[in-house]
Amino acid sequence: MGKDTVDVSRREFVIGSTALGAGFSLGLYLPIVARAGISSPDDPGGDKVPEVNAWVVIRPDDTVVIRIARSEMGQGTLTGLAQMVAEELECDWSKVTTEYPTPGQNLARGRVWRSFSTGGSQGIRGSHAYVRKGGAVAREMLIEAAAEAWDVDPGECAVANGIITHVPTGRVTRYGKVASAAAELFPPEQVTLKDPRDWKLIGKPVKRLDTADKLNGRQVFGADLKLPGMLNAAIRACPTFGGRVQRFDAASVNGMPGVRAVVSVGEDAVAVVGETWWQAKRALDALPIEWDRGTNAEVSSDSIDAMLAEGLNAEDAFIGHQKGDARAALQAADRVVEATYAYPYQNHATMEPMNATALWTPERCEVWCPTQNGEAALEAAATASGLATGQCEVHKIHLGGGFGRRGAFHDFVTQAVLIARQLPGIPVKLLWTREEDMQHGHYHPITQCRLTGGLDSQGNLTGLHVRISGQSILASVNPAWMSNGMDAFVFQGMLPDGDHEISYTVPNLLVDHAMRNPPVPPGFWRGVNVNQNAIYLECFLDELAHAAGQDPLAFRRKLMKHHPKSLAVLDAVAERVGWEQPAPAGTYRGLAVCKAFASHVAACAEVSVDGQGRLKIHRIVAATDPGYAVNPQQIEAQVEGSFVYGLSALLYGECTIEGGAVQQRNFDDYPSMLISEMPKVEVIVMPSGGFWGGIGEPTIAVAAPAVLNAIFQATGRRVRRFPLKHVDLRATA
Repeated sequence: MGKDTVDVSRREFVIGSTALGAGFSLGLYLPIVARAGISSPDDPGGDKVPEVNAWVVIRPDDTVVIRIARSEMGQGTLTGLAQMVAEELECDWSKVTTEYPTPGQNLARGRVWRSFSTGGSQGIRGSHAYVRKGGAVAREMLIEAAAEAWDVDPGECAVANGIITHVPTGRVTRYGKVASAAAELFPPEQVTLKDPRDWKLIGKPVKRLDTADKLNGRQVFGADLKLPGMLNAAIRACPTFGGRVQRFDAASVNGMPGVRAVVSVGEDAVAVVGETWWQAKRALDALPIEWDRGTNAEVSSDSIDAMLAEGLNAEDAFIGHQKGDARAALQAADRVVEATYAYPYQNHATMEPMNATALWTPERCEVWCPTQNGEAALEAAATASGLATGQCEVHKIHLGGGFGRRGAFHDFVTQAVLIARQLPGIPVKLLWTREEDMQHGHYHPITQCRLTGGLDSQGNLTGLHVRISGQSILASVNPAWMSNGMDAFVFQGMLPDGDHEISYTVPNLLVDHAMRNPPVPPGFWRGVNVNQNAIYLECFLDELAHAAGQDPLAFRRKLMKHHPKSLAVLDAVAERVGWEQPAPAGTYRGLAVCKAFASHVAACAEVSVDGQGRLKIHRIVAATDPGYAVNPQQIEAQVEGSFVYGLSALLYGECTIEGGAVQQRNFDDYPSMLISEMPKVEVIVMPSGGFWGGIGEPTIAVAAPAVLNAIFQATGRRVRRFPLKHVDLRATA
């Protein structure tokens, strides 16, 4: 990719309306994003600091405030996006800080910051072009302001680290001195983005901007928020999906210490509002509630399994990928191999449970919450408030984990506003218990998969049929995104092209989906469907290689001639571990590769299993090609973190259903990996350029199948139902 010249719309960079909200009330500071300027975050009552454009504010002391619309939830998006703006801005990185604009301000300014959604590994790859443009436009405006002050041609000026130099005379000035003048200028009609070869910040492992505040305790998460006069709410919803509140006895707890109100929340929940959260929770625990458990009270894991098993044999199914005639190829094959896998419901289990703080009056509603999608949170707040969207605002706070739970679903915002409406003028913070969080999630969808492969006499794969039976997320969350009733998300990692293209060329291939939707609500979960699809495909390819008597790497390589980038990451991990050499004594290896969220990823795991069936994952080598690597250190951290999440799911992650309700309640029966269980992770970042791939979600998919394939090498056992906590891993005789 060379230099990009982009047209600049005045609408995108100059305020279209000054009819903005009044920012934080109750004395809390939130800058007003207006052409007239914003108050300094360090001096809210001080002089106004004009913005250069919507993305960049520069204070007189040269501090650069970069506005970030996407959400920071530990993945490093805040720093990565700031790097891209700062790269084009040519500012001093040591003087960069960030702030969130609000979704209300975004709407008032014609969505100048565009998307506020952070999911699908879109934080950087979905906004890199326009945020870089924001930095480039601000740079040109600052140069023009300096040139006008000197009465010289802007083309004679150069800039680096926030210092503008008039090259012929050597005169210099700082960004902070010309920012006010720059703010009065019209943006240039065109700007040229840097060639990647000229990047100074992008591609460098610069320190994260949010680390210090997290270490010293200054960082405020939603659960930490305190407002003057704030009350606290604890909530309980009917444990059965689709159930309702029948009745409750508020009088029995109204006299308990600190209790201020007992209120209905919609049709399915009751909340107690107290002076402290613990007072509210203790009263809620004592509150007699009778539930109408509804029509789903007989639903169980067994009934759901039976529903999905029926789908494996159904005649009708949505076709996600078809090439050649897989059924005919299987009939003609010298050998047919078949296996059935099953993947359970899993909770997001964010470390910070769902929470939101709301302040409602008949004229205005404000919400403070950790959200992956500020605009969706604003919509939820407006709907629940009974007010127009322009009368509402959402103030985004750093998330204590998201993983998709705080993206499409803002039930916690709706609940907070419904509670606050019953106590006008008083801010109310709603905080779910861990038990409420476990039982009222939107879960990783449950699926089963039958794979049938045909081999010829030379052990070549001639035909493959992949039948997926299970839930559609879109059918529940957003049916409008479906195509003729089909949910393409189901086929992630197995599609014919695009961001989730299958990494193999099979001459005869059929991938189809028998949609079966139990009443347990599904949702987007870090990695989503590529997690189980990679297990299904990568473990079955190992089964086929074993049946053909071939090395798993060699077997894959034959199918990857037309997928050079995926082959490159697979070869990279194989070379790093020394695949052609014996594994360290007592350990065994397994491979996995896939393309997801436009990135190419691979992993090789080294494991051991002792005589009692105890698994130890010693090492995982992972390679990723995301096209461009904005911050290699953050990529390494993302890969490591994704392995904690993915391996926790493999080892322990399972939500079971009985009586129409999730049985797991807390981390004692829904555990995560311990530090002592974590393998050594070696990350190979190998950006090939020319595209922008995701980071946060792709690599999670290859950890589990790599470990499972290594387990087979160690024990001779194929594990096809998960999690592993149920499986006897002792070696076969």
